[in-house]
Amino acid sequence: MSIFKKIGLGLLASLVVIQFIRPEKNQLPITSDQQLSSRYPIPDSVNRILQKACMDCHSNNSRYPWYASIQPIAWWLDEHIRDGKKHLNFDEYTHRSLRYQYHKMEETIEMVKEEEMPLPSYTWTHTEARLTKAERIAITQWAQSVMDTMKQRYPADSLVKPRKS
Repeated sequence: MSIFKKIGLGLLASLVVIQFIRPEKNQLPITSDQQLSSRYPIPDSVNRILQKACMDCHSNNSRYPWYASIQPIAWWLDEHIRDGKKHLNFDEYTHRSLRYQYHKMEETIEMVKEEEMPLPSYTWTHTEARLTKAERIAITQWAQSVMDTMKQRYPADSLVKPRKS
């Protein structure tokens, strides 16, 4: 048996074995009092946009495509979800400090305006998640309304770090 055949069989065997090593799916029970929507209203039109373009990576419940069962793709998807949730998790939003919440809305506006979100690697496979200009405006206006609500409800020093003199 040639060396190339041995390498090929070894790679094939490895691919078969890794199919049995699966990451845990991002489908957790919903704790409604921690969700962003429990404290700040989300219009239905904005919620539809968030569901199609954001929530797979920024919530505790992802929708998985058929290819999410194939390794190593599942690991790659799992890493995207973990990274997305690390930066912003709408399902645990109110559990965080006011300063964090306010800052995440600032970041949401910036990332959506600059077309950094949703990630190109996500929209490549989820074409429905590509945002139109109008959808980007809707998200940024909504995020600004959340920030405005926070400014009305809470003292300014609880939302932003005081500047050093």
